[in-house]
Amino acid sequence: MTTVERGTARAAWWFLAPALAVIGVFFFLPVVASLALSFTDFDIYAIADSHNARFVGLANYGQLAATPLFWTALKNTLYFAFVGAPLSVLVALGAALLVNAKLVRFKGFFRTAYFAPFVTTLVAVAIVWRYLYHPRYGLLNAALGAVGIGPVDWLGDPRWAMPAIILLAVWRNFGYNMLIFVAGLQRIPAQLYEAAELDGAGAWARFRYITLPQLAPTFVFVGVITAIGYFQLFAEPYVMTGGGPLKSTLKGFRWWRLGSAAAIAFVLFFIILGFTLVQLRLQREAR
Repeated sequence: MTTVERGTARAAWWFLAPALAVIGVFFFLPVVASLALSFTDFDIYAIADSHNARFVGLANYGQLAATPLFWTALKNTLYFAFVGAPLSVLVALGAALLVNAKLVRFKGFFRTAYFAPFVTTLVAVAIVWRYLYHPRYGLLNAALGAVGIGPVDWLGDPRWAMPAIILLAVWRNFGYNMLIFVAGLQRIPAQLYEAAELDGAGAWARFRYITLPQLAPTFVFVGVITAIGYFQLFAEPYVMTGGGPLKSTLKGFRWWRLGSAAAIAFVLFFIILGFTLVQLRLQREAR
């Protein structure tokens, strides 16, 4: 390495040092501390005196495995993520194709309208959707009654509560992914579509052989961040139903059993990590 290269590398490290320090202090250090916490019985008494916290090894994880409520919450979370995340991605892709079409006017208005739910206060969204889901006065049940179908207790019936929350989550979150897909669509060279059209390729063929392959990196990014978001989503189910698929995570904060709560968090972390690695592996194999 020449003197100039060493000087350039040294200058680069100096510029990166503040950002790396912030990431280390506010991200990596808390993650390591939480991992250590998951191997203890840290609770409200340990807050007053750290000597009250004892090292318990994998006892918190073993206790989770023996808790039926944990497995119920895990099953609900997987159901929520594996149904809601793909549905959100598909809706976002469809919306992106519509607002990016050449024949559509007022594209800026539609992009803003579709993105607005993502930045709307959750409390306001929850109030509106609880009225929509109301078993007696809700708009959805009124529409069902117009075609002769009886009312549905959307948030009270175990069969319908999860689909109702998934519908709310998809409506609220698809706008962000739509903007990412729009950016990906605008990066596709127009010459590819023109050449395919000259060769006689129809709209479906152009979408299948040009749009989808060109959007592959965007699909991976959107799929990963959407899956992570749906695995971690808590506010919508809690505000709408007072619990929902992640209700078991309330235990650590309600009873200050932070060691057990940290173990739950890392179980979720490893599930998300495994799902992300699978997506990246499938993306590499598809190339």
